[in-house]
Amino acid sequence: MPRILLLGREEVADARQAREARGWKQSTCPYCGVGCGLSIRAEDGVLSEVQADKAHPVNCGQLCAKGALLTPAINADDRLRHPLLRSRATGEERRVSWEDAVGRVASGIRDAIEQRGPDSVMLYGSGQLMTEDYYLFGKLAKGFIGTNNQDTNSRLCMASAVAAYQLAFGKDAPPAAYADIEQANTFLIVGANMESNHPVLFNRIKARKREGGDRVKVIVVDPRRTRTAEAADIHLPVRPGADVALLNSMLYEAMLGGWLDGRFIADHTEGWEQFREVLPKFQAERAAVATGLPAEAILDAARIYASNGPALTLWAMGVNQSTSGVDKSLAIINLALATGNIGKPGAGPFSLTGQANAMGGREAGGLATSLPGHRLVANPEDRAEIERAWGLPPESISARPGLTAIEMVEALERGEVKVVWIAGTNPLVSLPNSGRVRAALAKADLVVVQDAYHPTETTLAADIVLPAAQWAEREGTLTNSERRISLLERVAEPPGEALPDWQIICRVAEALGHGEAFDYPSCEAIFDEYRELTRGRDLDITGVTYAALRRAPGVQWPCPEGSRGTERLYVDAVFPTSSGRARFVVPEVAAPADEVTSDYPLVLLTGRVKDQWHTRTRTGKVAKLNKSEPTPFLEIHPDDARGLRLRGGQQVRVVSRRGAMAALPVRVTSNVRPGTVFAPFHWGALWDRGSVANGVTTEAFDARSKQPELKFAAVRVEAL
Repeated sequence: MPRILLLGREEVADARQAREARGWKQSTCPYCGVGCGLSIRAEDGVLSEVQADKAHPVNCGQLCAKGALLTPAINADDRLRHPLLRSRATGEERRVSWEDAVGRVASGIRDAIEQRGPDSVMLYGSGQLMTEDYYLFGKLAKGFIGTNNQDTNSRLCMASAVAAYQLAFGKDAPPAAYADIEQANTFLIVGANMESNHPVLFNRIKARKREGGDRVKVIVVDPRRTRTAEAADIHLPVRPGADVALLNSMLYEAMLGGWLDGRFIADHTEGWEQFREVLPKFQAERAAVATGLPAEAILDAARIYASNGPALTLWAMGVNQSTSGVDKSLAIINLALATGNIGKPGAGPFSLTGQANAMGGREAGGLATSLPGHRLVANPEDRAEIERAWGLPPESISARPGLTAIEMVEALERGEVKVVWIAGTNPLVSLPNSGRVRAALAKADLVVVQDAYHPTETTLAADIVLPAAQWAEREGTLTNSERRISLLERVAEPPGEALPDWQIICRVAEALGHGEAFDYPSCEAIFDEYRELTRGRDLDITGVTYAALRRAPGVQWPCPEGSRGTERLYVDAVFPTSSGRARFVVPEVAAPADEVTSDYPLVLLTGRVKDQWHTRTRTGKVAKLNKSEPTPFLEIHPDDARGLRLRGGQQVRVVSRRGAMAALPVRVTSNVRPGTVFAPFHWGALWDRGSVANGVTTEAFDARSKQPELKFAAVRVEAL
């Protein structure tokens, strides 16, 4: 990848103006949280071309295959064009008008509120929504319906990292920036297959390693030997679930080696003495037993991380999707704090978001416990501020935390939730124990699904299906992993009667009698309202406007009025806690929830493949993307394959306590640890063999983050 060369603001503005004159508009890739800059254009109202934005500081002209092939994904034949009513009994579908569909949605919500109260309604969104959509979804639910039952599939992605940031720093604010990649000497990558899932960022790491030579080191912690691990100087194939023991051991050995930053600990942190007391039990030889790693490898990793100059730690779902995901994230942050790897170039704990706008949803109050501007529903002052902003009477916003994703399923089973409105996501493939999710949705009085495609596994479970405009067919903002807010410009027309998500939300709000509060002339007007709610907050973006975003390749928050944004946080070592100090929080070592037994002797790990995305509603329509991995598969270690008398290519069934997935071809490989198997989760029930990986995963979740343990399920493998 070329070295990062940032153009001046005037140069960027001139380049964008010249391209716009030729019919090009700026955008950001809607897939992962990297936030690659794009240039896009349309012909006759249809998206016709997508190119990498060469002036964009995130990707500098690079794109992965998914981003490069957005045009056929957006123009797929199965785009949803009209509102539909569906019969659960027969599956019969009938096209209806927007007025009819919206009226039925509003009527169902009103009936549920009258009969069972506002908490009988649930709104479930997605990191594919724009920040403006998230904001309106929350305004409608929390402010005007009167329930905090608004959550998002980002609950499956970043909730554990969010909780850890809040505990350690006081706010959900990732401190590092992509620019730190070019200044880091050490990369610690934990539970993240970046080569596959964040390829443009991984290219930057590889470029840094080529430039820096032997002084730049990469350490990868992953039970699988992925392409990311193959590029590492040290690969630590940790036993699944043992991350806290490994990270604590690295910190302890760094302390014994004299590699900690004692001045930073003393001047800028609290809780170190209490944490230090528990560290001796993580001596490397003892941790080797828990982690399944040689003590020498742990020592080498500790020495390199703590003594090789600035260290950048990157982590993703392999850490977060766990019943101890918060503790694992805290262990990463503790390691950074103890070595002073925060607030300076090339250093920091840096969580990688999985979706394009998972961060924007967190900012706008898209989670069940949050309100716009990093406010919390549990805080009476926060509630009062939002009530005043929305013109609501005092105490209109409930102090009761809303239902999270898994709790939504449980509430449906108990009959407490009767109306579910799902937007931009496919939970019958993405949520764990998908058979249970399907049965729970069947108990609702009304299921509304708002999507750009039909059929999906979830639209086929809906009573009302609402057609949403796609990424290039509407404008809005999103925020990537480095807090960079970007503007997506509209170039194409939505197919048929499809509408932007924000307009659909406003129509339902109007039908519910709240039209005056949801009367917006444009998406920009929504952004302006939300922006004002960040004034004086840790994520202040009052200096960000649509006009400014059209001139620049995104702005990193905080960006108050008069500012040009903030690349890196905590450079002054002052943290948004009551003391101004970062907190060491002792992470607990806990076993995964699903028990490995003689009936279920193997651990199933799930994840992504490079050319597919989530549940394939977009990427599954692109022939070129399907060529690399046309079917799901199961990786198994040669020792386990011999014990089960399995051979490569043989069809197997994977069985857990919750269900089974069938007809998976076996790949016998030493890239997985003995005792573990791996399967990608992208293929759902609409795939021709109907194999759903999340049909066998557990819905057990972290008690603090409520994020489910999708990365560990006890299973057995049976030959077909």
